[in-house]
This record gives sequence, structure tokens and C-alpha cells, in this order.
Amino acid sequence: MQIALTIAGSDSGGGAGIQADLKTFHQFGVFGTSVVTAVTAQNTVGVHGWEPLSAALVVRQLEAVADDLRPHAVKSGMLGTAALVDAVARALARAGLPNYVLDPVMVATSGDRLLEPDAEQLLARRLVPLAALATPNLDEAAILAQHEVRTVADMERAGRALVKMGAGAALVKGGHLEAPEVVDVLVTADGVRRFTRARLPTRSTHGTGCTLSAAVAAGLALGRPLERAVDDALDFVHRAMVAAPGLGRGKGPLNHFVEAVRRTGSER
Repeated sequence: MQIALTIAGSDSGGGAGIQADLKTFHQFGVFGTSVVTAVTAQNTVGVHGWEPLSAALVVRQLEAVADDLRPHAVKSGMLGTAALVDAVARALARAGLPNYVLDPVMVATSGDRLLEPDAEQLLARRLVPLAALATPNLDEAAILAQHEVRTVADMERAGRALVKMGAGAALVKGGHLEAPEVVDVLVTADGVRRFTRARLPTRSTHGTGCTLSAAVAAGLALGRPLERAVDDALDFVHRAMVAAPGLGRGKGPLNHFVEAVRRTGSER
């Protein structure tokens, strides 16, 4: 069985963060391990508070996993502080873990900030060059690329900027664009691919970014090529939104129990 690692915050509401990542890993048939970076008090309505773990304990978690349950792919989500960004960057570089997917979590779906402002450009400098794939939304792409991202053309430009900064590839997510279709843009050294799906009339969007990056990491852990891992992940998130259980009073969670695209033989 292949192993995947998530480095992220804990979501007490169960729809995002570590909880969403581990559910996603399970559905894709990979063994999930975790490094908890922060504990949040949140539900579908919003984030009511959060506290980071110490950098030393985060590093100890990562080293423990890498030493005994070495992952075939890694994703990071909420890091919270500059100290944790720096610590995780150092630990990842030291461990030399493969297939690192960077979800540069800065603001929650509810609008609550989950990354201190002084950590934003540190994340760009330290973690983007380590990533096989970065998965920013429009706001995160604008901060990392340091230009406005309001159109699909802007998304392609931001993706190219992230690749120039050292990322192996960038998936700029277009869910926040005002359009009847959702366009996500994958930029690699070989070119650009757009993924287009109908926009769903749903409030169940909590944890979409976490789930997507975890699904990509799971696909990479299974040995799938990057473009296919991205396609499978986008499809999984779309179906999980369609089947969302409608829980909570705010932006509800996805249905992580939908079946993942599973392969056999040499593709596994």
C-alpha cells in the first residue's frame, strides 16, 4: 500500500484540513499519515479561533513519519505562521520527500485568515520551489505572483510565474470567477491545459481546496502522471460537491464517501 502525508491544520468541523485530507486519502486507497500544524475551532459558519503548534513539535512529527512511514507523496495546507513555513520548508528539504503538493492556504472558505501576512512571501520563497505542484485559488495566486488575477488569462500568467519561481507545475483554481462554468488552469513546463466544468448551485464548498490537493497527492502516490492526477482530483471534488450531505448552517462539507477513480495493474 502506498503512503501519503498531509501537513495541515485540524478542522473541528471535519470538512477541511487534516480531517478532509485523511478521508480523501482513504477513498483513493492510500494510507494516510499526518503532521498537525494548528488546531482550529471552526464549523460551517466560520473559524472561531485557532492556535499553531510549536515549530519544534511540527518538525518532530514530520521526521517521525519520514523515518518509519516514508510517504510516496506529500501535501501541505494550513501552516499559519512564518515560523511554521520556515520549519516545514527546512524539514521537507532535509527529508527529500517526493511529489510535494503545496496548497498555499491563506484564507478559509468562510473568509477567515489562516496565514499571518508576514508569512505570505516567505511561503513563496521557501515552499514554492520545493513543490511538484502548487494549487492556489485566485486570491492566493495574486499574492504569490504579485499581480491581479481576475480572468482566465490572468490565471495562466500567474501559473507561469509560479513555475518560473521554481514550482514543477501550478494549478490555478478558478472557482471564485463569476462565470457559468468553472475553469481551472494547469501550467507546466510543457504548456497549459484548461479544465472546464459546469458551476454547481451549492453552498457545500467547505474544504474543496484541501480535498483537491489531497486527491492530487493521492494520485501521485499511486504513480499517476501529474495531469491525470489533477484530472482525477478535480472530478472527485466535483462529484463530492454534487453528493454533499447539506450539513450545517453555512458553507457545508463535501461528501468524501463518493468513490474515487481507482486504477489497477501497472497504473497503481
